[in-house]
Amino acid sequence: MIFDNQWLDIAVRGGLLSAAAIGWIVLLIRVNGLRSLSKMTNFDFVMTVALGSLVAGAGQASDWMAFTQAMAAMLGLFAVQYTAARLRRASDAAERAMQNEPVFLMRNGEFFEDALESTRVAKSDLIAKLREANVLDLAKVRAVVLETTGDVSVLHGDSLDETLIANVKRV
Repeated sequence: MIFDNQWLDIAVRGGLLSAAAIGWIVLLIRVNGLRSLSKMTNFDFVMTVALGSLVAGAGQASDWMAFTQAMAAMLGLFAVQYTAARLRRASDAAERAMQNEPVFLMRNGEFFEDALESTRVAKSDLIAKLREANVLDLAKVRAVVLETTGDVSVLHGDSLDETLIANVKRV
């Protein structure tokens, strides 16, 4: 207990512990690199969400053991992510096991109904993404890809370099 007043103690302790947890994450990101929170893969997304949960847990810790455990768990997440990234770069099998494939939802102005169904993307949601991407003519949509992170990429214009869609799966 820092202060005799219970409410003041709770507020100050929560603020200090949260600040310490965020400082710890900043240090871990500096060591591990910006890729840590990039959300380039589903693994990265899960890490970002888990870190948020651990920061909340650290800020709510009622004793040093719980606070230390949350900090150790953050370190563990960074270590697992670092190891997974190394494995993915070293092995195609590890890459396939850990990573989803991007999927065509649309190609050359044509909706792929089977892909929409298998990925559980509603056509109305896809049309909303097309509007967000300022698509004015469906015939100029070269490809719409559901990325491995769950993001939707809309590629539209007069032409498309096939390199951009080389690893995209058609359902």
